[in-house]
Amino acid sequence: MSETATTVAPTTEKPAAPALKAILGQKIGMTQIFDAQGQVIPVTVVQAGPCHVTQLITKEKHGYSAIQVAFGEMRSKWVNKPHAGQFKKANVTPVRWLREFRTDKPGFEVGQTLKADVFTVGDYVDVHGVSKGHGFSGVMKRHNFRGGPSTHGQSDRQRAPGSIGSNTFPGHVWKGQRMAGHFGVDRTTVQHLEIVQVLTDKNLLMIRGALPGAKQSLVMIEETVKFIKKRVIHAPEPGKKDKGGKKEAAKAAPAPKAKAK
Repeated sequence: MSETATTVAPTTEKPAAPALKAILGQKIGMTQIFDAQGQVIPVTVVQAGPCHVTQLITKEKHGYSAIQVAFGEMRSKWVNKPHAGQFKKANVTPVRWLREFRTDKPGFEVGQTLKADVFTVGDYVDVHGVSKGHGFSGVMKRHNFRGGPSTHGQSDRQRAPGSIGSNTFPGHVWKGQRMAGHFGVDRTTVQHLEIVQVLTDKNLLMIRGALPGAKQSLVMIEETVKFIKKRVIHAPEPGKKDKGGKKEAAKAAPAPKAKAK
């Protein structure tokens, strides 16, 4: 009997993407969910990805190492020619936002896709965004001033800033004096937020707490730079819920003996 040897052809698998815990997302809104202990958790829902790598920034050519990431679909007629050529070279559809993430990890390729599965439940992240715009605001809204009194002849000074200078010296308003002015539209970062839930099929992240910016605005999500201290939730003990247990134990205990005079 002759035996036939079967040869298996080697498979060329694409190497896995480097573990860069960073992604671009769009703020959808806030809601609340319940954990295993029945506690309410306020979360912000973020549409995280899919994002495409459009450029590799190297230290030899640009002076620092980073990757450029694109996110948010956009109509092709709204894209200018320089960006249209860059998207065509990277073989990605026109997008709305381009941002950079600093990283020294090798292995990234142009056209590579980043999705919400780069994060897992329990990760802590820092979220960057642009705060809501409030226009020209007064000192009570902008700086949390208390305001003036409503009585003693001051009929129109309830929301006034009050005195802004001193006497003959220095004779001018100090630099940095808190006054009314433009409020909002600033780059804001909220650090050390916990990821409560990850929906990989829909590329949704649920992050504990509030995030900067209005709805449908862009947010940058990165792994936190702070020390990660895990949240510990202690379930209530069953004995604490029994209100009548202490009363029954007190009745069963023997009464203290009276001291002899």
